[in-house]
Amino acid sequence: MLEIDDVSVHYGKIRALDGISIHVEDGEHVAVLGPNGAGKTSLMRAVMGLEPISAGTITFEGEDVGGMEPWERARKGMALIPEGGRLFPNASVRQNLRVGAYLERDGSVVEERLSDVFELFPRLQERQGQLAGTLSGGEQQMLAIGRAMMIDPEIILVDEITMGLMPKLVDRAFDVLTDLNDRDIAILQVEQNVHKTLEVADRLYVLENGRVSAEGTPEELSEAAEIEASYLGVSQED
Repeated sequence: MLEIDDVSVHYGKIRALDGISIHVEDGEHVAVLGPNGAGKTSLMRAVMGLEPISAGTITFEGEDVGGMEPWERARKGMALIPEGGRLFPNASVRQNLRVGAYLERDGSVVEERLSDVFELFPRLQERQGQLAGTLSGGEQQMLAIGRAMMIDPEIILVDEITMGLMPKLVDRAFDVLTDLNDRDIAILQVEQNVHKTLEVADRLYVLENGRVSAEGTPEELSEAAEIEASYLGVSQED
């Protein structure tokens, strides 16, 4: 489905990604672990077309998307949940959700997608007229996920979904990602929570200084993950 092949990203003379290769199969949940500054957000932005790549190729469903605009990638079924959600705080919950379906011209389809989001997140239906900026942190995270669902994606790119959330909400966020994955939506997730990620991902990559330093299934990396947790500075009990 998604092939990231020998991709590099530069910010001036700074190399954020250095020839990384990652692939995600249909319906697969793949996670990328790594510390702050490892290049995880640069990876998400490059895949979505928000940062230009300086080398390598990004292929989605067999098509090279490296030269496509972000909205063109969205049309093909790629959605991004950025770090912090990046909601429109002065717009309502419903308006934020409808932004996710801006490429869909059929109003009945948009309403059907809204119904799907509200089925998953009844709280958003209750508060659909409320300004996004007045929601709690957990509700804003629901809204960010719901907005991504409005694209009707084949794959969702998830950038640090647990950042700043209480432990109870972290569990809920991972439960929602698992639910989406059970609907055959592929997930590419970057994350620092090693313990929870090992529980839900099909395969993992460890990113360090812009390079892939390890990859494998949770079982294959379970012992290595303890080592990674030490040098990443992440507790497996978080």
